[in-house]
Amino acid sequence: MYAVHPAAVSTELAQFLDLGGYAWKPVATTADVTAGAPPEGWAGAIIRLGGGDPNSDSADSGGTDVAWAVARALRDHAASTLPVLVLVRGNALDELTMRDELFDDFCLDPFHPRELEARLAHLAAASNGGSTEIIEYGPLRINLDTYEAVVDERPLDLTYMEYELLRFLASQPGRVFTREALLNQVWGYEYYGGARTVDVHVRRLRAKLGEENADLIQTVRSVGYRLGTYRWR
Repeated sequence: MYAVHPAAVSTELAQFLDLGGYAWKPVATTADVTAGAPPEGWAGAIIRLGGGDPNSDSADSGGTDVAWAVARALRDHAASTLPVLVLVRGNALDELTMRDELFDDFCLDPFHPRELEARLAHLAAASNGGSTEIIEYGPLRINLDTYEAVVDERPLDLTYMEYELLRFLASQPGRVFTREALLNQVWGYEYYGGARTVDVHVRRLRAKLGEENADLIQTVRSVGYRLGTYRWR
C-alpha cells in the first residue's frame, strides 16, 4: 500500500491510483505515518509538495514544510528503504535542493499518467534489487524493463501504444475497463481522440497475437475490454 500526502488528494491523482490498481492511503501528518501504517508496511510513498491546485502558480510554504516532514518520517519509519516519489510544480524545483536523502525520484505536477506510472514502476523495481519485472498471463509474457512482449515464445512487433495498451490490460487480468478509462490511462488525460482509437488498437493487437490467442483480449458488450477472465496462476 502506498502512503500519499496530502490527505486531500487531487481528483487526477486519486483517479490515476484507483484506475491503475494501486492500493493507497492518505497520510496527512507525521503521526499518520506510524498510526496509519498497514500491517505489511508501506510499499512506497507519493509526496505532493505545496498542496492546493497543481495548476496554480501560488505556493504554500506551510504545506511544503509538512510534506517534507512526512517524507522524513516515512524514511525514518522504514529505515530509509521506502521508495519515495515527489510531485513538484515546475516553479518549485528549488525545493528539491539539498533534500536528496528524503526522496528517490520526482515528477512534474501536473503529471502525465504514463510518466508517473513509469517512474513508480522503476522505483518498485529498484527497491526489489533491480530484478527484471515480467508480466505473465497464459502464453503471454511482457518484459517491463525491455518493452518486449512474446506470445507462445513468439516476439510481438508492437508499436509503443499497442505495447502500452497490452501491458496495462495484462497488469490487471480479468478487470474490465471502459474505453474512456483506457483512453485516460494509456493515452493520457490530455488526449482528445475518440473511443474508436481504443477499438482500432485492440483490433491490431488481436491480429498480432494471432488467431489462437486473439481471445486473450475480450470484449465486454456495452462496457469495454478486459484481458483474460481469471487471476494469475
